[in-house]
Amino acid sequence: MSGALVLFTRDLRVRDQPALATAVREYDVVVPAFVLDRELLRGPCGSPNRLAFLLDCLGDLDDSLAVRGARLLVRRGDVVEQALRLVRELDLSAICVSEDVTPYARRRHARLAAGCEHARVALRTFPGVTVVPAGELVPSGGDHYRVFTPYWRVWSEAQLRPKASTPHRIPVPHSLQDAPPPPALENLTREPPSPVLAKGGESAGRKQLTSWLRGGLSGYEQGHDDLAGASTSRLSTYLHFGCLSARTVLERASSCAHAHAPSTEGFARQLCWRDFHHQVLAARPDMTHADYRPRGDRWRIDAHASEAWRAGLTGYPIVDAGMRQLAREGFMHNRARMIVASFLTKTLYLDWRIGAAHFARLLVDADVANNVGNWQWVAGTGNDTRPNRVLNPLRQAKRFDPRGDYVRRYVPELEAIAGAAVHEPWLLPRRCSPRDYPAPIVDPAAGAMRPSARS
Repeated sequence: MSGALVLFTRDLRVRDQPALATAVREYDVVVPAFVLDRELLRGPCGSPNRLAFLLDCLGDLDDSLAVRGARLLVRRGDVVEQALRLVRELDLSAICVSEDVTPYARRRHARLAAGCEHARVALRTFPGVTVVPAGELVPSGGDHYRVFTPYWRVWSEAQLRPKASTPHRIPVPHSLQDAPPPPALENLTREPPSPVLAKGGESAGRKQLTSWLRGGLSGYEQGHDDLAGASTSRLSTYLHFGCLSARTVLERASSCAHAHAPSTEGFARQLCWRDFHHQVLAARPDMTHADYRPRGDRWRIDAHASEAWRAGLTGYPIVDAGMRQLAREGFMHNRARMIVASFLTKTLYLDWRIGAAHFARLLVDADVANNVGNWQWVAGTGNDTRPNRVLNPLRQAKRFDPRGDYVRRYVPELEAIAGAAVHEPWLLPRRCSPRDYPAPIVDPAAGAMRPSARS
């Protein structure tokens, strides 16, 4: 009798899950498992926000498996040691896992490969994290696309992999049908998560996707930059944890093009950006800490400014609103992410790694590839073809939050002077600021603190 361990990682779903579908189809018994890896728990992935969402995902996955006659085995410790222990204990012949491109995932795969070879167990990898697997699309004479637009052209024409079937029944060893549920959050951390977090799991993700396709897709092209509006999909977290298949999301959005929206290109481009950053990281794993395109930056060191930025106390309401949304929800509007990142790196001229680390700790959807890719793009050290681009926070506020609704939602102390003599106080209240709101940490008249010439 043959058996396979399905090692879930960033693919916490039962629908369009190639590793699970193949295991159910080709093996007599299947053991679904997830390992709370101690290496990850020590880093940003062990933050309360990420753990809270992850445990939601594991609980929902366990429920979905239970409906199909299986349970999710959750172990703690070293992922490779725990996976190989389960293989030995249950006399399994293969491990099925989704491929990934982060430096951690690569180390995990190398160790799994060595362990499986020693144990004479097959290690089988499958796509499932991105729409198009990283490395599948390459330019002539290169190993990856360095600029987005050429990648978008070929990505748009790429043929999608076949959709994996959803298993109706999962044959598991009889001894595993009464596995204990995933652990509670208080058993993993004593620090509370942000007060307003989205519900994790495939069920919640599918509900969000369906709701947004019905009511949000049609206005996405025109309204996705509206800070106060609700025109973004809010799907990034579900994509990061693999509660939703990126391939399926694209397919479902495309099928709505004629029914609900004249075009889905704007949304498809966002999924393509996600794939783009993954293929860049696959080719340049050092970009998690090193500049993709070094430009000789000598970043300022200013502990006061960096802490004011983290705390949402810069005196620039649009920046502070974004940072406070992050602290409150573990999420930030995409336009706000660009504004706060540009403010840190271009206005304050502080190292992009400071921002990337803060996002990694609080953002529930802090995907390694997207996080460092986007931060380097804004900082001018990444894939942006206009590295000196600066997003002026006042102009951004006037354009994307003209009535100040987004700012007042997250910076309530400004409500006290709304309608006062100062014109548009949510943009930059300097003379009539409330006592509990700080003055700007940098004078807007002085412009960016970034040196005009690189030294």
